[in-house]
Amino acid sequence: MAFPLLQSHSLMTEQKPILVVAGIILEGDRILICQRRRSDAYGLQWEFPGGKVEDGEELPAALRRELEEELAIQAEIGGEIFRRRHRYPDRYVEVVFFTMAGYRGEVRNRVFEAIEWAPRAKLPEYNFLEADRELVNRISKGELA
Repeated sequence: MAFPLLQSHSLMTEQKPILVVAGIILEGDRILICQRRRSDAYGLQWEFPGGKVEDGEELPAALRRELEEELAIQAEIGGEIFRRRHRYPDRYVEVVFFTMAGYRGEVRNRVFEAIEWAPRAKLPEYNFLEADRELVNRISKGELA
């Protein structure tokens, strides 16, 4: 009877992370940040816009799709600037962050509790998702983006 438990434990330790993309959208010295809806997992925490990559989807294409869905913009995806794996109590994610080379359209909040253009130096004052915090600190110090 112990074998099913061992198999289950084995699957948990070898679990493949959920692949997520996020965009760093700059406007001068300000960066667009988004607050998760109160009713979502990790509600009211801040994050960079983006979302899950669908099976077979290229990372830049996934981010373009997510930014259209979330913010109503047509984004030109730049280079990858940061990648992080993080294990939350209920999920394991790998987040790939990209810069934006530009976008067309006017940013509109379609899915978030709030969006804000935050000054780079003030980013650490926001309650960001754990997976984003290392990047937030590096951006606020001028090391990235």
